[in-house]
Amino acid sequence: MSTNFVIDLLDKIQAPDIPGLLFRGFQGETDFPGMVAVRDACRESDGLERVWTVEDYERRFRYLVNCDPAKDKLMVEMDGELIGSTRVWWEEESDGRIICYNFAQLVPQWRGRGIWPSMLQWNEERLHQISVQFPLEKTKVLRVWVGAKEEQLAELLTNTGYAPARYFFEMVRPNLENIPDLAIPDGLTVRPPVNRDEYWKVFKAEEEIFQDHWGATDWKEEWFEEWQEEPTFNPSLYQVAWDGDEVAGMVLNFIDNRENEDHNRKRGYTEDIGVRRAYRRRGLAKALIARSLRVLKEQGIEEAALGVDVENPSGALGLYEDMGYVTIKRDMVMEKALQQAEA
Repeated sequence: MSTNFVIDLLDKIQAPDIPGLLFRGFQGETDFPGMVAVRDACRESDGLERVWTVEDYERRFRYLVNCDPAKDKLMVEMDGELIGSTRVWWEEESDGRIICYNFAQLVPQWRGRGIWPSMLQWNEERLHQISVQFPLEKTKVLRVWVGAKEEQLAELLTNTGYAPARYFFEMVRPNLENIPDLAIPDGLTVRPPVNRDEYWKVFKAEEEIFQDHWGATDWKEEWFEEWQEEPTFNPSLYQVAWDGDEVAGMVLNFIDNRENEDHNRKRGYTEDIGVRRAYRRRGLAKALIARSLRVLKEQGIEEAALGVDVENPSGALGLYEDMGYVTIKRDMVMEKALQQAEA
């Protein structure tokens, strides 16, 4: 049934006439090894840092929200071998906009043959179908994340009406020397969360903190469950500031051993940096980052990384520069308006 649905939608796009090329629907877990191979083939050209496994895809698909892979995913084969895939999903942001996410990955050797544009066109046709469920007055936006090295993708999107909407820096502190000694504000204590109830408090505090940021949305319980199953989930590394039993701020550090082994480096991540409104402007974020750098150094880590919205309203970019981080990549989000489809 899902394959027929996907094929029927293909009638609306202009697929290239290439012998051996096949577009089809998602066939479940049997497709995950092929998806790993496709991602591996794209990693160098597209600058993909993280190493994905079959288990990663199993976990991600187990917790999908606003996405039915039977209808929202397209697979691409060449002579029976998977060479690419797409997926679409949607979210409603806190400002009421409906964001229609659009992802398409194709191995480099098959780019420039008309396949990638067809995949993106299929995504848009599917998102137009999905848009029927939303009221006409809702603003609907097509959105694609574009990495620093994905110039071909950026060009394809530009040619079909997308434009940059937001920029994000990837930053690295190249060593863990000269870490400043910064005090935690009076009245607060710092310790990792130690059980599921405290994990939930951290999760909800982070949701509250990031409501001030671009692209804010209501966080889903599925994300909470998936977070705890991540192979990098290690709360003992977290630096969480508590005011009694309430979270004041946090840095949720992690180490990706697979990534480090693949890149022959010793990098840790100081991510999910945030302070609740009542505790801001007291130096808490800097103090938590400094503690995080020391924790990573104690684990044998030699450098720390993070990602930041260039236009972050809290001035995070300057804070991270003050703490010794330097920009190494600039990623972006590209968007264009999605016109309401007729019911």
